[in-house]
Amino acid sequence: MTHFVLVAGAWLGSWAWRDVEPDLRAAGHAVHPLTLSGLADKRGTAAGLRTHVQDIVDEVERLGLRDVVLVGHSYAGIPVGQAAERIGDRLARVVFVDSNVPVDGESFVSGWPDGRAGVEAAIAANEGFWPSPAADDCADQGLTDEQIARFIGGATPHPGATLTDPAVLAGPLGLLPATYVKCLLDWPEPSREVAELLASERWRLVTMDTGHWPMFSQPRELARILLDAAGTDG
Repeated sequence: MTHFVLVAGAWLGSWAWRDVEPDLRAAGHAVHPLTLSGLADKRGTAAGLRTHVQDIVDEVERLGLRDVVLVGHSYAGIPVGQAAERIGDRLARVVFVDSNVPVDGESFVSGWPDGRAGVEAAIAANEGFWPSPAADDCADQGLTDEQIARFIGGATPHPGATLTDPAVLAGPLGLLPATYVKCLLDWPEPSREVAELLASERWRLVTMDTGHWPMFSQPRELARILLDAAGTDG
């Protein structure tokens, strides 16, 4: 039995995976959606990037999980990639869903050369948190009005330090067994960092014809991809 540990991106919590979970469970696997510190039901908790990495490692170790597929969406790819190194032989595979990937010594905002100043200014102006998005930020991402309303309604401000703290990697990320899921409506090509990692024989690219939040727009297709990445028949 595979243990899927699901970590959603900025502003989101475990609730975001609600429509993905049933198909994973129906295939006979265990599902552990995780809310990172400072978000959703853990809102108000102080958090930096190291906190989020530790959240993931602690979940795996607390539950004694093995044959773990770590899934990181968007921002969460950064702490998930670091946690994947730290859980050792408990890891079966890591899946990055339209996500950032950790680069040693670099932060989430390091990868936003044109938008970094705006993100940092928004954090400074909002008591250390990145404000939740508005409905307009979700346009052209394959979401229905109902899905957008659910996303916006559940989103909470994101702890700013997690976006500006640098990642710490012990070794090359390309050595991890990984699948990268590229959502084509968001941007058709992987980032330069991801493209370099995909040159590794241990990395695989999968595309989805949807936007940046496939757990809302195409949850069953995303579940199928996760099952396939885990080497299951689903």
